[in-house]
Amino acid sequence: MTETATLDAYGVVTEPATLKIERLLPGPVERVWDYLTKSDLRRQWLAAGEMDLQVDAPFELTWRNDELTDPPGVRPEGFSEQHSMQSRITELDPLHKLTFTWGDCGSVTMTLQPKGQDVLLTLVHHRISDRKNMLMVGAGWHMHLDILAARINGRKPQPFWDGWLRLRDEYDQRIGV
Repeated sequence: MTETATLDAYGVVTEPATLKIERLLPGPVERVWDYLTKSDLRRQWLAAGEMDLQVDAPFELTWRNDELTDPPGVRPEGFSEQHSMQSRITELDPLHKLTFTWGDCGSVTMTLQPKGQDVLLTLVHHRISDRKNMLMVGAGWHMHLDILAARINGRKPQPFWDGWLRLRDEYDQRIGV
């Protein structure tokens, strides 16, 4: 059985406040890196925001999830049309690793590892505050990475909000109390 066949799309809790999620994406690694670091490409699957690729460089991420897919699905009550967050790069190894603060309450590490013509993207979100946020973060990263995979593969992604709501319920079943 190949790694592609055994890769689980769902994130797993690796420590009490840490979620790890992986995606095998078509390479080359330079293209995937650009989708992580270039605002115009990142806004197509996650959030816009220019990054100065240097350790300690501040940047702002701005989400407009209604614009990620057409149609976007039905935005849940309590979510705004736009949301921004201040972050800072804390670790950088171009084409291989990017770590940044998640506002003032956590961090995210994305690593890229070539696998033949594909690239294994591993995302680890550290210091998630509680179970409610774990469900939101798990569903969010899962759906955003599904959109990234669709974009890189030249496919139309599923409606963001409909997928996020479904995944939040699925993560509620998968993640223990």
